[in-house]
Amino acid sequence: MLIAMRIWSIVLFAFCLNGAVHAQPNDPNAGAKQLWQLIDYVAVDYGGAVEHGVVASESEYAEMLDFTDNAVKQAAGLPPHASQAAVSAAVADLRAAVMRKADAAEVKNLAHRANALLIAAYPIPVAPKALPNLTRGASLYAAQCAACHGATGHGDGTLAATLDPKPIAFSDAERAQSRSLLALYQVVSQGVAGTSMASFAALPEADRWDLAFFIGGLSFDAAGRARGEKLWKDDPALRAQFPDLAAVTTLTQEAIAAKTGMQTARDLTAYIRSQPAQAEGQKPSGLALSRARLAESLAALHAGDRAAATKLGLSAYLDGFEPIEPVVGARNKSLLAAVESAMLAYRSAVANGDVAKADAVGKELTQLFTLVEAELGDAKADPMTTFVGALTILLREGVEALLIVIGIVAFLRKAQRKDVLPYVHTGWIGALVAGVLTWVAATYLVTISGASREVSEGVGSVFAALVLLSVGLWMHQKSSAGRWQEYLSEKLSAAMTRKTAWSLFALSFIAVYREVFETVLFYSALAADGNGGALLGGFIAAVVLLAIIGWVLLRSSARMPIGKFFSFTSGFVAVLAVILIGKGVAALQEAGWVGVTPVSFPRIDMLGVLPTAETLGSQALILAILLAGFGYNRISAARRVKA
Repeated sequence: MLIAMRIWSIVLFAFCLNGAVHAQPNDPNAGAKQLWQLIDYVAVDYGGAVEHGVVASESEYAEMLDFTDNAVKQAAGLPPHASQAAVSAAVADLRAAVMRKADAAEVKNLAHRANALLIAAYPIPVAPKALPNLTRGASLYAAQCAACHGATGHGDGTLAATLDPKPIAFSDAERAQSRSLLALYQVVSQGVAGTSMASFAALPEADRWDLAFFIGGLSFDAAGRARGEKLWKDDPALRAQFPDLAAVTTLTQEAIAAKTGMQTARDLTAYIRSQPAQAEGQKPSGLALSRARLAESLAALHAGDRAAATKLGLSAYLDGFEPIEPVVGARNKSLLAAVESAMLAYRSAVANGDVAKADAVGKELTQLFTLVEAELGDAKADPMTTFVGALTILLREGVEALLIVIGIVAFLRKAQRKDVLPYVHTGWIGALVAGVLTWVAATYLVTISGASREVSEGVGSVFAALVLLSVGLWMHQKSSAGRWQEYLSEKLSAAMTRKTAWSLFALSFIAVYREVFETVLFYSALAADGNGGALLGGFIAAVVLLAIIGWVLLRSSARMPIGKFFSFTSGFVAVLAVILIGKGVAALQEAGWVGVTPVSFPRIDMLGVLPTAETLGSQALILAILLAGFGYNRISAARRVKA
């Protein structure tokens, strides 16, 4: 056993040195990764150096002293962070325990505590981005590892006899007690200098995690996994040991045994490493995730880590609440507005470092979450509520897009440029097709993240607002110029280039798609209530009303004198630009792209007016540009008349 532990010592120490040599110079967390490796090595190998307070191996104990001394120095050299002092203190405690020849269990606990603090403070990737594929891991192991480590991990591969030191026996149950999947992943990724263990960094990250998970299960048998499955299903307290995939990769069997007993820990570890999806299924979602992230954000703020508090506060909205936002909006629009306002107020308090304000808003959010739970916990909406919701949502979103598209179509007809109309029609029809594809993807293929939704809506709104701003100023200039027929026949035809036509295509596509995107999400929420007939009825009624509105607008614009049409349309386009810029900035605030400064001002969602300095400021800027442009156009027109 001592020889085997010695080999493992050489392997891990070489790995630490190798990590230091190969660390990427631009990796801001390279020092944290190396420190983690040193601490993990001490946790695994200290038991071979000291037994019952007596040095069992002078050379190994000297290594422990050397490694912990280096760990103390590396902890002091970590990048500045609010938790750096806590990490350094934990490493110093580990060093002190080694110096006084503490029991191996105490050293392991101190090492695990230090690494837990390190991982919490510095964003070291500790788990795969997607669930590992153990079948893929088995194939990779057979192709890449079995020749040395043996087909079943006994260290008896066909090449094993020629290697020095000998390959690790992954099936050794005693050694596996101290080995985490994260440590295995890092060995697979970096290799081990001075040994035949090569780096597999050329493999995709997912493949390396697949390998680590497969290797991490070689010391367990089917009977143990079966016992672990029963424990998992029968005991919620045991399931709580693995709240997410990160716990599966970082916790060792020994760490779990300290709370559950060794046999239980062994069986539980055997099961969860073979079925990691079970741990991911326990991750909080919806309001539970919002509450958890909010609590973590407040804790980080109290610790002085404003950056982490900001990130966690944003996650509380985007990852927790935003995915259920359509459901809440369909049930209770005012409650949705209250949560959104409180979320923005919380982020503002965090950004300003106002702990007292953040605590107060945090309590308000907790109460609002309770109200949301009560709202969503009620019996499904009655058919009439679903019908009205489907009607109003599509009508609200559709009218905004319809006004823009009808405005473009009417303008082109007045300009006698029907040849450009196909670009516009292709744009809005393409947006509808894209909307259908979005619905299919969101329903059957992927989950649209909260951040993606808000960014898409925000960028689309800002783009449309800026285009409408330029169009509105141009139309108003022409409405003040007079001699419309001459202008349209002589100037506009030459000015309407292919580039302009494609710009109109882009405007009609984005204007319609941003509304379709929002409608798809709300309709998906309404569909969850199961009132399919009422939902379809509301949809058909809204489509009929939109068709009538479109027909009236086209008829009215066709009969309107050209000068009056351009004057009216320029004003209407200007109003839309102001509304869209407000909505766009608000969406980007919710996505974390724009800061939040709450002010005392009425909230008018229909007009894109929200009580923040950023949204109101952007709207005021657009309005000021429009007023200045309209004023200049009138003055210029008056001068031409006098001339």
